Amino acid sequence: MGNPLTVLYRDDHLLAVHKPAGLLVHRSPIDKHETEFALQYARALNGGQHVYPVHRLDRPTSGILVFARDSDTARTLGMAMMAGEVAKTYLAMVRGWPPEQGEIDYPLREEPEDRRLKGVEQPVRDALTYYRTLATTEIPVEIEKYPSSRYAVVELFPKTGRKHQLRRHMKHINHPIIGDANHGRGRHNRYFAERFGQGRLMLAATKMAFRHPVTGEPLTVSAAPEESFLEVLSIFQGFDARNQREQ
Repeated sequence: MGNPLTVLYRDDHLLAVHKPAGLLVHRSPIDKHETEFALQYARALNGGQHVYPVHRLDRPTSGILVFARDSDTARTLGMAMMAGEVAKTYLAMVRGWPPEQGEIDYPLREEPEDRRLKGVEQPVRDALTYYRTLATTEIPVEIEKYPSSRYAVVELFPKTGRKHQLRRHMKHINHPIIGDANHGRGRHNRYFAERFGQGRLMLAATKMAFRHPVTGEPLTVSAAPEESFLEVLSIFQGFDARNQREQ
């Protein structure tokens, strides 16, 4: 099997790749049986040398994943992320028609990685997401109680980095992301899984913009959504997700 990661940007300090949906970034207590991780594939792209993940991307989410090639770069970029100096853009397909644009300022309780901590009270953190609606459609299919069903493509801009923030925030405003098994709507998820022959979370990291941690120069990394994502977006007539990342 070939390497499932695609190189988007590489220099002496950074390696940015596109991660397909379904691939874990690194080993976790939740998925102990898994043997394939983005981290090991990124190491292979780095000539077998160690790479340092500087942010997370959920297993079902596809898109941009940035690694540092040395510990100093990892520390600098990690601090920039914590300080909110890295602008991230995601593309999502949601149920219903959200407003043209808006903000979701809704604190989220932390979700521990370790299931053994499930009963332990976790702190609540501020969480902020901006969004804008790019396209809407209505299909003549009765999925819940209406004779037709509405969907939208939205761009999401998280200003904080809470676990599952985008999925939980879209659920909070009653526009859950299609394919979200934990925070979405089962009937809609099943409809698209059956229609397109596979289920997937309709969330993709499409752009990251930040100052290069070594040179200080502005750097933007972009990636079009993968084919399985674009296939579902075919229900939106005339919408070209490949060109959205250039906007």
